[in-house]
Amino acid sequence: MSTDKNRATAAAILPLVGGPDNITSIAHCMTRLRIGLRDRSLVQEEALKAVPAVMGVVEDDTYQIVLGPGTVARVTPEFEALVAEGRAAAPAAAAVSTPAPGGPGGPGGHPVTAAELASQGAALKQARKARNATPFKLFLRRIANIFVPLIPALIGCGVIAGLNGLLTNLGWLPAIVPALAAIASGFMSLIAVFVGFNTAKEFGGTPILGGAVAAIIVFPGVAKVAAFGLELKPGQGGVLGALAAALLAVYVEKWCRKWVPEALDVLVTPTLTVLISGLVTLFGLMFLAGEASTAIGTFADWLLATGGAFAGLVLGGLFLPLVMLGLHQALIPIHTTLIEQSGYTVLLPILAMAGAGQVGAAVAVYYKLPHNGSLRSTIKSALPAGFLGVGEPLIYGVSLPLGRPFVTACVGGAAGGAFVGLFNQLGVGFGSTAIGPSGWALFPLLDGTSGMGSTLAIYAGGLAVGYLVGFAATYFFGFTRQMLAELNTAPEPAPPAPATGSDPERAAADRARDVRAVTVAV
Repeated sequence: MSTDKNRATAAAILPLVGGPDNITSIAHCMTRLRIGLRDRSLVQEEALKAVPAVMGVVEDDTYQIVLGPGTVARVTPEFEALVAEGRAAAPAAAAVSTPAPGGPGGPGGHPVTAAELASQGAALKQARKARNATPFKLFLRRIANIFVPLIPALIGCGVIAGLNGLLTNLGWLPAIVPALAAIASGFMSLIAVFVGFNTAKEFGGTPILGGAVAAIIVFPGVAKVAAFGLELKPGQGGVLGALAAALLAVYVEKWCRKWVPEALDVLVTPTLTVLISGLVTLFGLMFLAGEASTAIGTFADWLLATGGAFAGLVLGGLFLPLVMLGLHQALIPIHTTLIEQSGYTVLLPILAMAGAGQVGAAVAVYYKLPHNGSLRSTIKSALPAGFLGVGEPLIYGVSLPLGRPFVTACVGGAAGGAFVGLFNQLGVGFGSTAIGPSGWALFPLLDGTSGMGSTLAIYAGGLAVGYLVGFAATYFFGFTRQMLAELNTAPEPAPPAPATGSDPERAAADRARDVRAVTVAV
């Protein structure tokens, strides 16, 4: 039955994104189905948002459909199978008609509805995307693409590490503890190899060569290497060293492909790639990356130990804007480095408070607009995902297009971040053993120095503060009188279609009626 449900979701999505021939690539991360599209004008976005399993959509370098954790991993294979079947059965029948007026997301009564807010959110995303297509931000996206495929393994191993710690503290099942430790630590001991593989793949090199060069970093024999006064140890440089080594390997490989004769390419190119990149890694990159990794860990500990409350306020308050600008992707290697060094990242629980502020703001919008059934319905459907840390539906469907509630959501995140940061400053340090989840989904991944009870209580307290402050700030300061007048009214029923007139005439009348969109004051 579950398979039928996932296949039905995939079948509902496929025609709304232009059919099989409009798909150029398919992938997924923790919560989103990411598809490449030939022609984005074929996407029926409002109808897509109306699919029950779809929590929202995000336009970026790929078209991203938010399905939520767990669901996306089950729907993606079904979607891939349907695309393959569609291409085989009818490769020429991929055209999809545009949605009929009055359908999901079509014209309706005014004032403002959830569909109109979603449309405004999409316009804001498009404008932001145009501004953000800078070389630096595109580079950050590529860096994120290296680490995102690793997140499921980080989560799985993180949960097992937490279970192992709990059993160790309780003294239960001592025979199982070593096995769990091996399972939880195996991936992290070789994460540099996976980073190297993905780096080469992302930047156009041979993935296995990137992995081979990165494997040098974790090889125990590097402890015997000494030159120029450098002393190396296995793992020195970690994921940052692996990323740099594999990136170097890509450039060496491309240089070799350009100059080595084809008859010798299969022998010379991989040899030179691994040799040159390996030597530079051993006698330079490992040391430099090791220093950088140590500096990151030292700075994070110092930041929270000396300015915990203020640092938490700034980090929690600015994270949503960082997400909007795409700059949050720069944090992924930092999180991974901290996990590699100490077993958890102290930054993620603080940044997760931004989601708590967003949830509190959405609840305030729900109660502040009792007569706007359309928007309240959107909030009700998106809140469960919001509690689990999937914030896109609430951001792009509610707070961002409204304007002021997005700012007050950031205030809630700042308050929650300050709460968690304060306890770090008082010596109760903790973090997440994996990246990806947020909200309530982060509880199984928490670990710290002061016991699991204190860790869970402080994180839960931070969420509560974020919810409450986000709610209060939005309820009292999130709306102007003009906004309330425009938003807090039930939509008028659409007038009946005329008995006569051609379809183009009716469509023109619908479009004219839809032009009366309300511009919400920020």
